[in-house]
Amino acid sequence: MMAVKLALRNLLGAGLRSWLNVFVLSLSFVVIIWFQGILEGWNRQARRDTIAWEIGGGQFWHPAYDPYDPFTLDQAHGILPPPLREGVLRGELTPILVAQASIYPAGRMQSALLKGIDPEQRILKIPSALLQSEGPEIPAIIGRRMATSCRLTVGDVFTVRWRDRNGTFDAQEAKIVHIMKTDVASIDNGQLWVPLERLREMLDMPEEATLLVADPTTPPPAGALGWEFKNQDLLLQDIEALIRTKSAGSSVLYLVLLALALLAIFDTQVLSIFRRRKEIGTLMALGMTRRQVVGLFTVEGAMHGVLAAVVGAVYGIPLLLYFASKGLGMPKEVADSMGMAIADRIYPAYSAGLVVGTTLLVLIAVTVVSFLPTRQIAKMRPTEALRGRTS
Repeated sequence: MMAVKLALRNLLGAGLRSWLNVFVLSLSFVVIIWFQGILEGWNRQARRDTIAWEIGGGQFWHPAYDPYDPFTLDQAHGILPPPLREGVLRGELTPILVAQASIYPAGRMQSALLKGIDPEQRILKIPSALLQSEGPEIPAIIGRRMATSCRLTVGDVFTVRWRDRNGTFDAQEAKIVHIMKTDVASIDNGQLWVPLERLREMLDMPEEATLLVADPTTPPPAGALGWEFKNQDLLLQDIEALIRTKSAGSSVLYLVLLALALLAIFDTQVLSIFRRRKEIGTLMALGMTRRQVVGLFTVEGAMHGVLAAVVGAVYGIPLLLYFASKGLGMPKEVADSMGMAIADRIYPAYSAGLVVGTTLLVLIAVTVVSFLPTRQIAKMRPTEALRGRTS
């Protein structure tokens, strides 16, 4: 305890130099916790939105379906096996039929995916009930990104061309009945959502589907006869991989900030030992062992970390709470170009593990860096130190 009091008194006695080191180190605390909170908040938001809008409690895929290979779509459809059909009737599964098409908004031709969904489904957040409109045109829902790229608005009518199961081309007019705002780009970009039964008639594929989305609140039925079930963990692994990549990339920033702070502390320790040689010699002459003197200087250096945690808490807690309540606005171009679910505002999520882990990491690093220069003390002779010399 005496060593701690003595170390704190020496540290505060150094004045501005100590407080500059403490402030730079506290920045490392706050920036690391803030940025990790942003990534964790993004991760939670992306998982929550992707589950609500796209994957539900998991998906059953037709054996030929591969979302990364568009050439498989012509064969990726089939009649539902009895267990899956019963799940659809109970409302535990909702079928989706996928087909390639071309659309001609204002005379321009663009490729698109036609996705048929049951207007009465309640599993996904897609506003499919709006597809129950009457009229000769095909009612269609598109996302905000699709509407922007195709320059379409609600009420616009355009031509859709597709090819049925026999390879015959056909075309009909479609009408935009709603433009949905979703953060999940994978159900938005290049996609046209239409009534399931209407699409089955267009493709001549009665009672067929490409995939089925399961209700998150009920277990998926067994005996799917070749239809492979993809659980949430598997369908979310791309998001997890991207977050891990971003987290690893941000580690460079942490290392630079931490290295600057630790370098300043290391220099301070070296200078302190050089300038206080007579004090070290006096302490040894008064009976302190070299180990005790080394411990005193190490504690003195480690106190930088403790003070930095206190200073960081003073200005960091209000700052982090502000961002947690207001969120961090993301530019529209960034949100649309990420290729995964990212909201207009990201709300950071700070866990106790993040705060405690970051604090322990910085304190351990500061203690190690503070100890390294003190090894010089073990080589000092008390008589030489009293004269202001080093051995």
